[in-house]
Amino acid sequence: MEIDTIEILSTRFMKKVVYLLLIILVMFGCESRTSKTIQADLKDDTYRPAYGDTLIAGSIGEPSVLIPMLAGDSASHDVAGLIFNGLVKYDTDLSVIGDLAESWDISPDGLVITFHLRKSVKWTDGVEFTADDVMFGYKTIINEKTPTAYQGDYLQVKKAEVIDKYTFRVTYEKPFAPALSSWGNLVVLPKHLLEGKEITKIDFGRNPVGMGPYKLNKWTAGQELILDSNRGYFEARPYIDHYIYRVIPDSATMFLELQAGGIDMMGLTPIQYTKQTDNSFFKNNFQKFRYPVFSYTYLGFNLKHPWFQDKRVRQAIAHAIDKSEIIDVVLFGLGSPATGPYVPNTWPYNPNVKKYEYNPEKSKHLLKEAGWVDTNGDGIIEKDGKNFDFTILTNMGNNLRKNTATIIQWRLKQVGIKVEIRMLEWSTFINEFIDKRRFQAVMLGWSIGIDPDQYDIWHSSKTKEKEFNFISFNNPEVDELLEKGRRTFNIEQRKKAYYRIQEILAYELPYIFLYVPDATPIVHVRFRGIKPSPIGISYNLYQWYVPKKLQRHNIMEP
Repeated sequence: MEIDTIEILSTRFMKKVVYLLLIILVMFGCESRTSKTIQADLKDDTYRPAYGDTLIAGSIGEPSVLIPMLAGDSASHDVAGLIFNGLVKYDTDLSVIGDLAESWDISPDGLVITFHLRKSVKWTDGVEFTADDVMFGYKTIINEKTPTAYQGDYLQVKKAEVIDKYTFRVTYEKPFAPALSSWGNLVVLPKHLLEGKEITKIDFGRNPVGMGPYKLNKWTAGQELILDSNRGYFEARPYIDHYIYRVIPDSATMFLELQAGGIDMMGLTPIQYTKQTDNSFFKNNFQKFRYPVFSYTYLGFNLKHPWFQDKRVRQAIAHAIDKSEIIDVVLFGLGSPATGPYVPNTWPYNPNVKKYEYNPEKSKHLLKEAGWVDTNGDGIIEKDGKNFDFTILTNMGNNLRKNTATIIQWRLKQVGIKVEIRMLEWSTFINEFIDKRRFQAVMLGWSIGIDPDQYDIWHSSKTKEKEFNFISFNNPEVDELLEKGRRTFNIEQRKKAYYRIQEILAYELPYIFLYVPDATPIVHVRFRGIKPSPIGISYNLYQWYVPKKLQRHNIMEP
């Protein structure tokens, strides 16, 4: 058996990440009175794993499309991840393991990857999966007509080949560090259904056919998506027969549904986690989890807007914001300050970048340097006869962002800047404002990958509609460093590049990096088989089960 030299290089550093994250998991873990009860239950055959029941999950966002390569929002990926598979995936220790690929060989120079695919895997319409489906998905994502933000990784491939029915090979022209992990769940599509069709002009995005643990049964716009278990799933038939994804735009309303039994699972807000679930009802009926996630929340500026082209203005706004106040008041301490696009305790994170302490006087000084002064005494600074006022756009239903924006609004008023807050429905926000660059400032978050390559977010070439550099950031040195970071397998060289990128971002401040939140999901206690890990709790959803004695919901089969 060949040993993958690339994985060896990365594993040494990933172990440090895993160790730190697991410490945090041990500290916080799962809060439930049922841990001893569950162990006792396992001695009783009536509490053994059983097929049946329905998991009803609540979400503030509705998916936009269920084709992973076309989806840029987490709601779409949450559901599509249950329907589609990739060639590889991350394991709970953050190593790369096979999914549709049983194994792979990597050439000594790292430029050629040969994937050996699972046999006898079928799409849910009964047609067998083959290497032709991988090739079809690859050709689709690199097609210039495909509106995807993920194309760049696959344009690195010099040659893709179907060697035989179960073997797929890719050859890279230059070293590409994220090569292996990039073959996750973005690319594989059913050639027999989509060949000869324009992927954006058919209804496949709302009626997908996949190979994952679940398949879409019904999508009621604005309300819910109903998924049925794929009984022929190649890993194993999921124990839970049905998964219902309910769209509830308001988190307070969702919490009431949780209490009333209308949903079984949701992400708690900080006040719900710390205060509203600290009672016997929730301790007896639910399991709470808390763990760090690979994500951060930020205030981003449209760098083409005249107000924000001067970095002194962006730095002044940073000094006017008290991040510790936001973490205490909005997150109830369930998070940490963000200083850049990587989360603390991961190997690319640079702890020594420039920090912007809360200092309103320094903020006023920088604004004055940039020509913004209050000339008429009304409390609003002006320049060239125009008041400094702008609007922060964010999405409805996310009270954390709304509350964060409200605190920022109040703090900026203290330095003479007038801020409006506008809440938008998610799909409208993305399609009509983000994609069309119709904003002054936005409050959003990124869920980031485990590999530190963020070319798609920061490179100056990634500014077209549906691409992720929608703030129009352009820095030649960052462009060069992004290339260096992805063109070597040497971790120390990559680390050096990403450390420097963070230094530049901390100085230029295209975003004000606000906080890294903790994930705080809650799940009804009847669901068993949940195993928290650094990649969350839903990675093994097909292994969750409800003992027959505790099953509550069943949907009649057609």
